[in-house]
Amino acid sequence: MANTKKTNKEPLFHIVKRDNMSWPKRLLIYAIAIIIGFLITSVFCAVSNEKGKGVWDMFISVYKGSFGTERKIWIFLQELALLLGVSLAILPSFKMKFWNLGANGQVLISCLACYACMYYGDKAGASPNFIIPLMIICSISAGVIWAVIPAIFKALFKTNESLFTLMMNYLAVGLVSVFITIWFPKGSGSVKPINTIVLPDIYKKQVLTLIVVSVLTVFMTLYLKMSKQGFEVSLVGESENTARYVGINVKKVVIRTLILSGIICGIIGLLLVGSINHSVNENMANNRGFTAIMTAWLAKFNPLAMILTCGLITFISNGMSQVRMDFGFYNNALSNIILGVIYFFIIGCDFFITYKIVFRKKAKKQKKEVN
Repeated sequence: MANTKKTNKEPLFHIVKRDNMSWPKRLLIYAIAIIIGFLITSVFCAVSNEKGKGVWDMFISVYKGSFGTERKIWIFLQELALLLGVSLAILPSFKMKFWNLGANGQVLISCLACYACMYYGDKAGASPNFIIPLMIICSISAGVIWAVIPAIFKALFKTNESLFTLMMNYLAVGLVSVFITIWFPKGSGSVKPINTIVLPDIYKKQVLTLIVVSVLTVFMTLYLKMSKQGFEVSLVGESENTARYVGINVKKVVIRTLILSGIICGIIGLLLVGSINHSVNENMANNRGFTAIMTAWLAKFNPLAMILTCGLITFISNGMSQVRMDFGFYNNALSNIILGVIYFFIIGCDFFITYKIVFRKKAKKQKKEVN
């Protein structure tokens, strides 16, 4: 009689979630991933360039891109601060599991509001003492409006916040384009800088941005960890039903949190136009809203850890701009591929931080020990 008994074979390996890994081990894994990513891309650069550059020349160029001169160091600090500011803006909404993909639009519409105040104030010959407070109010208000519209629709009508906030980005770009055409109909799609009504410089124009973002970082750390509102954000993110059960008004928390995100985006827009560029264009946000998602995620939504992740991404981005010039890559395509490879290794290593692979024999041994 044939043996009809089926034998269930165990898989070769299991993917098991790790316990919370310590920060030193996490940093070590990230460091290994970054080194591997740089080694692979450096070989790729050495093979692809026509200037005879070697493997190690890429590392020199990446370093020079961020720290080669005093000016580049200040630019690095400025870009780090701006990216950190946008990351702080999306942080509370992401902790609440409100997927805010509209930080680009919220920053851009704030830039437009700020420049509008500067443009009409300069045209009317108004005093900077009057226009600068108006710039602050209008920039922050514009950011709040752009963030709170999707929040209201999410809270009241359960709309998809990802699509809604993404749509608001395109609307912001369109508005900037329209106003540039109105203000400068004979121009080439850009506006002239207005230097008569600007935020005051502190030693250098980057210092004000560094100070403001530092204050925002401390505020967000305290807000999320020590305030009642921060606790409510975390609880809504974990479970809306649990939040309702303990008496939290979820709709109120959603709208309030997106107001906070809009305020911070408004501040970043104010700094971009009123302190750094003194003008506006469609690319002013520079996709920081999307890059901020990666920096916030890599930092596990920890505001202080985001300083490191934003610094790393800024270092790589500025460094690859220098590599493009030194290696003679005449367009962004090749350097973007290299950036993508490095980012892939950084993001991919998070898998080994969160999970571990347990092979069959080891899994059986662990099972026997448990029994």
